Formats: sequence, structure tokens, C-alpha cells
Amino acid sequence: MSAHCQLTGRRPGFGKSVSHSHRRTSRRFDPNIQRKRYWLASEGRHVRLTLSAKGIKTVDTIGIEAAVARIRARGEKV
Repeated sequence: MSAHCQLTGRRPGFGKSVSHSHRRTSRRFDPNIQRKRYWLASEGRHVRLTLSAKGIKTVDTIGIEAAVARIRARGEKV
């Protein structure tokens, strides 16, 4: 599963871990990605989306129909 949100487009961020001695090593800040299944009433089927925690809250606010429309407008297949 790729670490990006289908709705918000969030991807991993990159940076450095800094130790006590101040040595720097590369690290990765991953978004909180969840696979969630929603009922899409207009098509009479379930859709499984890969969403960040913020993306899940956005679906709760705007509804699954509008969220799927945004994802499709970006050119992603649902």
C-alpha cells in the first residue's frame, strides 16, 4: 500500500533525526494512512479508499459522493 491519501494527496515528509550527539540521519514522516470501505449509493456498490486520518474526517464532513467526485476530478480511478 502506497503511503498517500487519495483525497487530500498527503504523502510522506522527509527530514533528519538528530541524536544527542547531534549526528543527523535521514528519516521519514509517514501520514496516518487507513484503508476504509464506504457504501456508494449512487452506484450501488462499496468503494475502498486509502485515506489519511484528515481525509476520513473530510469524508465525514462533505459526504462520500462529493469525496469520490473530487478523487475522480484529479484523474484517479475509484
